[in-house]
Amino acid sequence: MGSGIAQVAATYGWEVKLFDARAEALAHSRKALEKVLTRLLEKGKMDETKKSDIESKIDYVTTMGSFKDCDLIIEAIIEDLDIKKKVFKEVESIVSKDCIIASNTSSLSIASLASSCSSPERFIGIHFFNPVPLMKLVEIIPAIQTSEETKKKAISIIDSWDKLTVVAKDTPGFIVNKVARPFYSEALRIYEEGIADFETIDWAMKELGGFRMGPFELMDFIGNDVNYAVTESVFAAFYFDPRYKPAFTQKRLSEAGWLGKKSGRGYYDYKEGVEKSAPREDTPLGEKIVSRILALLIDEAADAVMYGVASRDDLDTAMTKGVNYPKGLLAWADEIGIAEIVKRLDDLYAHYHDPRYRCSGLLRTMAYEQKTFYETSR
Repeated sequence: MGSGIAQVAATYGWEVKLFDARAEALAHSRKALEKVLTRLLEKGKMDETKKSDIESKIDYVTTMGSFKDCDLIIEAIIEDLDIKKKVFKEVESIVSKDCIIASNTSSLSIASLASSCSSPERFIGIHFFNPVPLMKLVEIIPAIQTSEETKKKAISIIDSWDKLTVVAKDTPGFIVNKVARPFYSEALRIYEEGIADFETIDWAMKELGGFRMGPFELMDFIGNDVNYAVTESVFAAFYFDPRYKPAFTQKRLSEAGWLGKKSGRGYYDYKEGVEKSAPREDTPLGEKIVSRILALLIDEAADAVMYGVASRDDLDTAMTKGVNYPKGLLAWADEIGIAEIVKRLDDLYAHYHDPRYRCSGLLRTMAYEQKTFYETSR
């Protein structure tokens, strides 16, 4: 993530200092960037002058003292609150008083991270998506301590890098990692109930639902260790709300080291010559799978709007640009009908009596009042 952010910043003319305490990590980053830029050069997407310019703008450093003259620091290290706080204390002791300090965390409290600084008003969350050079969306997350000036400057900088910014409330998971939880958790629940296997669920969500990747393919792409850690973090942060409960299936894969593509084995086997099993292309079953997962995604999106996590438009933008959903979830809800979504959730609750299927108060009110999310003009 750090290398990707550095590449984007350098592409748009910023002088970048890419820090890691380990020289071998920096050597790996330099080599990876060279490979990416060479590929772009070969595809005709940049010329040799631009490639050299980007490379010359990135200085690989092993001491934080190099940050002395920086205007913006973006941290992209391990998702550990205590380690991050320790780093931010050291960073603040080095940078100027006007330097913005930001975290690329995907789920940790921005307010808690900001509290490690003596000037927390300069702190903000700037959450990129992987791969950074390709993904347009960036979540901007002000802490309660963040000044309006810091928020505006952060948005202006990231917008100038040709990114699409959305503002999120400092809530566990922010927009995308909160709203997307059912895409993974409900797929895992369906599998654990023995309703369908990985291949069939992925087939249904892609072929019938229109999603670019199925949930198990996507978890293997993200890394089961990373996805499971975010799920655990969100579950704990929401006071163990059953909606965010992790699945033992993913926990066991993480414990076994079956992390997905990066380890060669996850829900699928990525060893050379191993082919995926064929899905059960059963359209009625597939439609039930899509209907169930989509109802929970829409419910989560409505919940996020109700609690002010993001605006209606920012939420739909985040899900289409951040995780490539085929439609904005709120626009999709209008298309299906709010009353139909409420019925699906009520039917699931009647069957399971599990609070994970409770219906958002906003959805129920809208169904009663026969309203839609996009009935008013933008």
